Order: sequence, then C-alpha cells, then structure tokens
Amino acid sequence: MIRPIFVGLIAASFIGGGIYAAQPEAEVVDGVAAVVNGEVITYSQVRGLVGPREKLLRAQFSGEDLIKKIKETRELALQDLIDRQLILQAFKGEKFEIPDHFVEDRMHDIIRTDFGGDRNTFIKTLEAQNYTMGEFKKMEMEKMIVQAMRSKNVKMDLVASPAKVEEYYKAHREEFTSKEQIKLRLIMIPSHASDGEAAAQKAMAEEIFTKLQHGAEFDRMAQLYSEDSTRENGGDWGWVDRKTLAGPLEKAAFDLEPGKISNILEFSGNYYILKVEDKHGGEIKSLADARPDIEKKLMHEEAQHLQEKWLASLRSKAYIKTF
Repeated sequence: MIRPIFVGLIAASFIGGGIYAAQPEAEVVDGVAAVVNGEVITYSQVRGLVGPREKLLRAQFSGEDLIKKIKETRELALQDLIDRQLILQAFKGEKFEIPDHFVEDRMHDIIRTDFGGDRNTFIKTLEAQNYTMGEFKKMEMEKMIVQAMRSKNVKMDLVASPAKVEEYYKAHREEFTSKEQIKLRLIMIPSHASDGEAAAQKAMAEEIFTKLQHGAEFDRMAQLYSEDSTRENGGDWGWVDRKTLAGPLEKAAFDLEPGKISNILEFSGNYYILKVEDKHGGEIKSLADARPDIEKKLMHEEAQHLQEKWLASLRSKAYIKTF
C-alpha cells in the first residue's frame, strides 16, 4: 500500500494527478479501486498519489466544480497506477532484473540531496511517516523498473526526417517568430457625432495633423487635445503587442516606420493620429536555426506515441477491472 510519503519524490514516476469523488463526508476510506491481472490497486493508493494536486484544487475550486475536478484527477491517477502495474508485471514476465546496488546508489543520492547526507534524519523521517526502509526501497526499485521499461520500448535512434521538420516549420511559423512590438503614442479626438459636432471635431483633428507635419511635438499635442486616457503622459502607450489595438488601428500602427506619424484614422466614432517611436521583434528564425528545436520536439512526440502504443498493447492483453 502506498502511503503519502515524500510525495515530491514518488510522484514524478507516476502523474501529478487524482477516484470517484463524492462529497468529502461520503468518501470511501479505503477499498479496491481496480484489479490488474489479479493485483489490487486501492483507493488509498490513488489518494496518496494525488494529495498535493487535490490540495491545490481545494484552494482554487469549491462545490460541484471541486467535486468534478477531484473526480477527473483521481481517474487520471488510477489509470496511471494501472499502467504502472502493467509495466511492473511486464518486467517480471520478461524476467528482467535491476541490480541491488542500483537501489543502494539511489538511496545514497536521496540522503545526500534531500537530507544533507544525514542518514539518521532520513530514517527518522521514514519512521514518522510509518514507513520502513524496505518499503521505501521497494518504491524506488519500482520507479527504476518503470523508467527502464519505458525507455526500453522507445527506439533510442529516433530521427526526425528533414521532410517532417520542414513541414512542421511551415505549419508553425508563429513559434519561430519573435514577438513584435511597437512603442506607440496616440492622439484620440472623439467625433461627438451625436451632438452634431463631427465636422468641427474632424477639423480639429486635421489642424493637429497639420501642426505635427510642421514639427509640433506629438506629446505636447496629445496633452493639449487628446481625450485618450494617456493624455497626461503625452499619449504614451509604451510598448504594444499585436492584438492589443483594434484591427484597423493595429494595421496602421504596425505598418508605420519608427518616427513616422499616421494619417487621420476614423474608427468607432473617434479620430486617431498614431506615432510609432520604435519597434522591435517580428524576425522569423530560419529553418536551419529552428531545426534542432523542431527535431527535439518531433522525437519527443514520437517517443510518447511509441510508449502509448506499447501501453495500449499491454492493456489489450490484460484483465483490468475498475470499481
């Protein structure tokens, strides 16, 4: 039975996830959650695995939402425990072995890394959690088995073909394009069309535009005439990403070269004059530069696919019953 000890140490070999969560007061204390070829997985094993995740969920959700999230998390964890049991059984069935000294080396690493080399503190921590050294060694051995079997069933010579790399590059250009930003100032003159002042307001916008063309300071014009919220700061919007401005304004702004001023733009009942002071980003990484990252990503995806295919084959041959 897996109890909640050193969850940070043991969860990595399983999943960060969590079974059938009814209201807390109706929750089963323990019992059989699943049977895998005769091996039992208990509710307490599932809860021990998902404890940290559930703690976060309880801080973020409540009521029906919390119950739903806990149920989903425990179902994922149960599936992971089932897969883990299948892997352990496959290891045993193929008569593989992991030398004892591998486990001893792992124990020394844990004591050195997590307990500052103090074996007594490590043993006392085990005792405080009602764990024996033997139980903890068994858990570490099982983690090694799971990792070794997963690695065994993934080809170590996976290669992403040039054609697949190029295909991925073309389909995901945004991943290789640096974030484009402009340093923007803006003057906004409302048309007040409902008050019959549209013509006068447009004439004001045209007068401001003429002054800017003749060398007037943009920030000063914004302070005097703009009715945008950045007026006091001379119309300074700072660095702006794409998709921040409304479509027509974004296009005009990002088409401007640094130091240039836009024509008068009429949009949504207002008149706008834009100035781009600086810009950066928007560069696309070349295929040659992007290739190592794409190859790594594609090989990782293929490894995951092969592992899932292998696990599916184990599941198809197994007797699995959940409760």
